[in-house]
Amino acid sequence: MAVNLVNVETVTKVYGTRALLDGVSLGVSEGDRIGVVGRNGDGKTTLIRMLAKLEETDTGRVTHNGGLRLGVLTQHDSLDPSATIRHEVIGDLADHEWAGDAKIRDVLTGLFGGLDLPGFPQGLDTVIAPLSGGERRRIALAKLLIAEQDLIVLDEPTNHLDVEGIAWLAQHLRARRSALVVVTHDRWFLDQVCTRMWDVQGGAVHEYEGGYSDYVFARAERQRIAATEEVKRKNLVRKELAWLRRGAPARTSKPRFRIEAANELIADVPPPRDTSELMKFANARLGKTVFDLEDVTIQAGPKVLLTHLTWQLGPGERVGLVGVNGAGKTSLLRALTEAARTQGDVQPTAGKVVVGRTVKLAYLSQEVAELKPTLRVLEAVQQVRDRVDLGKGREMTAGQLCEQFGFTKEKQWTPVGDLSGGERRRLQLLRLLMDEPNVLFLDEPTNDLDIETLNQLEDLLDGWPGSMVVISHDRFFIERTTDKVLALLGDRTLRMLPRGIDEYLERRKKQAESGVPAAPAASVPSTDASAGAVPAAPAASAKDGRAAKKELQKVERQLDKMSSRETLLHQQIAENATDFEKVAKLDAELRQLVTERDELEMRWMELAEDA
Repeated sequence: MAVNLVNVETVTKVYGTRALLDGVSLGVSEGDRIGVVGRNGDGKTTLIRMLAKLEETDTGRVTHNGGLRLGVLTQHDSLDPSATIRHEVIGDLADHEWAGDAKIRDVLTGLFGGLDLPGFPQGLDTVIAPLSGGERRRIALAKLLIAEQDLIVLDEPTNHLDVEGIAWLAQHLRARRSALVVVTHDRWFLDQVCTRMWDVQGGAVHEYEGGYSDYVFARAERQRIAATEEVKRKNLVRKELAWLRRGAPARTSKPRFRIEAANELIADVPPPRDTSELMKFANARLGKTVFDLEDVTIQAGPKVLLTHLTWQLGPGERVGLVGVNGAGKTSLLRALTEAARTQGDVQPTAGKVVVGRTVKLAYLSQEVAELKPTLRVLEAVQQVRDRVDLGKGREMTAGQLCEQFGFTKEKQWTPVGDLSGGERRRLQLLRLLMDEPNVLFLDEPTNDLDIETLNQLEDLLDGWPGSMVVISHDRFFIERTTDKVLALLGDRTLRMLPRGIDEYLERRKKQAESGVPAAPAASVPSTDASAGAVPAAPAASAKDGRAAKKELQKVERQLDKMSSRETLLHQQIAENATDFEKVAKLDAELRQLVTERDELEMRWMELAEDA
């Protein structure tokens, strides 16, 4: 029988006039891996802080098993700014001692990319004070994971980690014997790591067996039984449930509830997006040209990030952009934004960016735009406009869109200065959508958003007719909202990944195994003779490489068109199911298309090796 580590008995916590937790009783036992979800402000962080005895309860009590070894990662670290990374993480261990410890080597490599901490100026001997919040957070996480723990409590551990870092952390936590309680909005991470879920809402905590996907099923079943639940929220759950069942049934662990009853909810739910219909709308709004890049070079200061980039972002395309930190994802979006802002007058270091005449771009950066703190939420949205057309005949007032994003009628009159970080992020998104853009650039849009708000954002984007590029380390969000994935692998090129993020992780693993560095891009070679000559590759070879890259881009565009045509043919076959002659004709066209696509994919693989 598993040993009980922590008991929470009839705990209540009140802030002002609101009970965040009301008579909550829970327990954590050996081997538990618990994910904590809920809306921003509903008490997730308060719950785990009381669980760890970092915060007092108003009533009730929290008891720990005698001798409990507890490790906690809070949202604000307690690192000594005057200390070095070595002092905080390794302590007094001699180099031969920590280097001989497999766990320490694994943690340093997983979180920092190597034992010499590439990216930090003095490696382990770097002083902490000048480091960024993200770097400090990784140091605090490394310090916690290196120690031996009976229970680990983590508050948003995936913040500031890239896709690889998140995948490593999930694998590491699965392999540990420690019990785990984690607050995170990263749904893929929850599915990979957790075996139980706590849903914090309305002062209560609802418990579910399984990971995030199982939780979605169970919550849908609970809503089916509780007929008094809100219809709007129920429909959102049905939609996400349908996507999970259709797109990735293997995500779920063995469910412990009546899955058949949950499936009844989605019998008539269509796919999340009508791709062909959205493409028609996008073409009408944008024309043929959105962004065309020809032989472009992107720099950040003296560093060359991308070279000889030829790429088209077409009308209605939904692209997920992933890559190693420092490879140029944000710099690429900024260069396109600057070209759009100046209608092509400002161009990159080399090459040309052509911007479509009808492009109306909205760019959600990682920085939250500052607004006047005394401004009310509704006023901040109405500053942009009073009504918004979301495409496909969907029109909303500023107040209705506020409600869809979790700002109730009462909350709409809250001063901006009183909002939490997550609520400000929501408001920033709202203001962008109210301006009716036809091109969206979203740079880490999921930062600080709770899962329910993410569901609502995904629902809005499902019917949004325009072009979209998303940079995110949240692979669930990427897979849910985009149709293809492009990657920056640190080699100054942009590559299409037909198999998405799984293929990205495989490529990165091969890079690591072959010893190919994925370091931030190199500086521009000096032209000063005293700096030493830079060896140049043979001209013919460089020319061949550029030709291969151009053909690769062309093949990628053809594959994309074929994918859209294949989707349309499947839809037409379904619509004409009773017309056997037409179905036979469409089926023959589909088979021919599949054959051509297979040949083109083989050519793509050949070119990918040469480029």
